[in-house]
Amino acid sequence: MDRRDSIKTMLIGALGTGFLINGCAPGSPERRRLQDVYDFSSYGRTPAEKARDKRIFEDNFFTNHEFETVAVLCDLILPATTAAGAASEAFVPEFIDFAVKEWSHIQDNFRDGIKWLDNYSRDQNGKDFIFAGIEDQTAILDVLSYPDKATEKTQPGVDFFREIRNFTLTGYYTTEMGFNDLGYVGNRPDIWDGVPQEVLDDLGIDYDDEWVAKCIDQSKRMDTAEWDDEGNLLNN
Repeated sequence: MDRRDSIKTMLIGALGTGFLINGCAPGSPERRRLQDVYDFSSYGRTPAEKARDKRIFEDNFFTNHEFETVAVLCDLILPATTAAGAASEAFVPEFIDFAVKEWSHIQDNFRDGIKWLDNYSRDQNGKDFIFAGIEDQTAILDVLSYPDKATEKTQPGVDFFREIRNFTLTGYYTTEMGFNDLGYVGNRPDIWDGVPQEVLDDLGIDYDDEWVAKCIDQSKRMDTAEWDDEGNLLNN
């Protein structure tokens, strides 16, 4: 079982329970705005919530260099496969940039973590993390992936990598791409044929045929209810 399959197995189990230097790395992903990717106007928001959303959407938190570092890390954690796209293709870096805007302690963790990562990469390879080759990048992450082997020097990097890994998995596996990768179909209506006949017989009652035809139609159990603007059910 490879790393991505291990992650998927872990997440399927969780779903079952309910649940500042600027530079451009070669091949760095285009930076997009999350509101250009998803429609945030299609769900109910109070005026205060709309104003808050507008404020959060207006600015980016990460500098270009920080964002590119986050994007590289996301794709190292969840690279593309033949079956699913990489984390950056699911706009996970944009999600992380959006998510950390409201939490000052998380902002400090990410900003300080990226600085630590660049300093460590310069010590090891003579260049910032995003400019190191993928083998050197992977070697660094191998050091940071095992908390029980952390040293006083690497502990800050271990803590940062654990945090960005959690954000990456959360961001990816709450998107359509991530759900498809898991094979997760969400809640589905079960088949219900009414109260068992033996129970009805014991009580001396039975269903009315007209009621059964209206309320127990298995051919429609996968239909999604549609409502008009006044709350009337359209496809009863």
